[in-house]
Amino acid sequence: MAQSSQHSSKQRIVIVGGGTAGWLSAAIIAAKHNSGPSECGLDITLIESSDIPTVGVGEGTWPTMRNTLKDIGLSEKEVFRRCSAAFKQGGKFVNWVNPQGDAYYHPFTVPLGYGRVEMAPYLDDIANFANATNFQQHVCEQNMAPRTLSEAEYSSAQSNYAYHLDAGAFADLLKEFCKDKLGVSHKVATVDSVKKAHGSDNIESIQLNDGSQYHADLFVDCSGFRSLLLGESLKEPLVSTNDVLFNNSAIALHVPYDGDYEIKPYTQATAQEAGWIWDIGLSSRRGVGHVFSTDFTSDDQAESILRNYVGDTDAKLKARVIRFESGYRKQIWKGNCVGVGLSAGFVEPLEATALMLIEISARYIAEQMPLPQAAMPIVSQRFNKQMQYRWQRIIDFLKLHYIFNQRSEPYWVANRDPSSIPESLKEDLEIWKYRGPQIADFSAAIELFPAASYQYVLYGMGFSPDFSLQSHFYRDQALADKVMSQNKLITQQKLSSLPNHRDYISQWLEG
Repeated sequence: MAQSSQHSSKQRIVIVGGGTAGWLSAAIIAAKHNSGPSECGLDITLIESSDIPTVGVGEGTWPTMRNTLKDIGLSEKEVFRRCSAAFKQGGKFVNWVNPQGDAYYHPFTVPLGYGRVEMAPYLDDIANFANATNFQQHVCEQNMAPRTLSEAEYSSAQSNYAYHLDAGAFADLLKEFCKDKLGVSHKVATVDSVKKAHGSDNIESIQLNDGSQYHADLFVDCSGFRSLLLGESLKEPLVSTNDVLFNNSAIALHVPYDGDYEIKPYTQATAQEAGWIWDIGLSSRRGVGHVFSTDFTSDDQAESILRNYVGDTDAKLKARVIRFESGYRKQIWKGNCVGVGLSAGFVEPLEATALMLIEISARYIAEQMPLPQAAMPIVSQRFNKQMQYRWQRIIDFLKLHYIFNQRSEPYWVANRDPSSIPESLKEDLEIWKYRGPQIADFSAAIELFPAASYQYVLYGMGFSPDFSLQSHFYRDQALADKVMSQNKLITQQKLSSLPNHRDYISQWLEG
């Protein structure tokens, strides 16, 4: 039987595709328009096929997820119980400069004194920047939780944090919550065909394999890499970034803990000869995967490196191969269709940007709907402009991790090639040669990564600006010394008061 938005006074949103993208979008939009138990100010239906598997590998999040889950109304403890979750307090990058022994942190808490004093000019060793200005890497090295048991859930007064979680279990929890608490309708079916409106970029309706037809004011494409609505039907092309970010494949393993294990409260990214390995600690297992470029190594070689890393040389663990093309769609909101998640674009999971972009996109939709037809072109144009900026910034930031390596393998040499560095990043680096990244360089209200993130990565890799040209600005030695001694004191306090990460999770969930 035909379904139509005309049957309801509410505006209708149809989300095509489940998984994390579909159900997180549904939850964010429905929670914003929640007007009571299972009541929603919008008519939201999610259609997902029972026979299309989700990618479901991305297990790292960005700190934005904390407020997202809180706003949706989920219990943080329930997320930990259901999704084998653990805390993530930043990223540790191992061997990205040289093949042996170097490491630096990108913590989630900004440097002490941030916004009051530029600390880099006062340091004897700039590669020690995170260590001298932030307690969090010490906490991570000791495998500690970001807070104590006396603090309430979602409390981040002491440390900024995100999560590691099982993406499949997370999607299931969101599905249940959307259906039971947020009034989202759920339909299990496959899209057979898409009918476009005559003479426009609008989608008139979608036909399902059970014969039913769905109309909507807005279609949200969460169909993954296939991009069924935005890519296939509306023919919006992918803007490739393969010339900047070379990785196009990943091999993933679920690795069980053995013996008396620790749960790392950070994502570790260890550079390899033609890519890097992520190592993510969940409370029940590790998620480990090798991101690499098939232009520089083979699948077999990449898998061998991964199995050697986890100690699975007899290949007992089941590997999963994922192919992807780096890029994004220039128009992510086209007509009455908006792509969210992989259908909009994808780049390697180096800084956990995938889920963050889902959050941002869904929040934008939630804040704009309900929307008169006449206003949609304006709203979509603004959205596309913002998202294009964000994608460019993400690509710049990810590339930043690669260009100061000193490794000799062809993959790493190619990553240093100036022709692979975006012009926008080259411009930033030209300025930063003399003063380093500053807060004023990131003045847009829609920035994803603050100046602090760029400072941690750049200085961690040994990039050292020549501060002499502006030496007259740097007369705050006394304040800088005070910040460094204060950081030492805070670090000691944290190390003596914060609980072990694994112990915290088990005691918290028992309580």
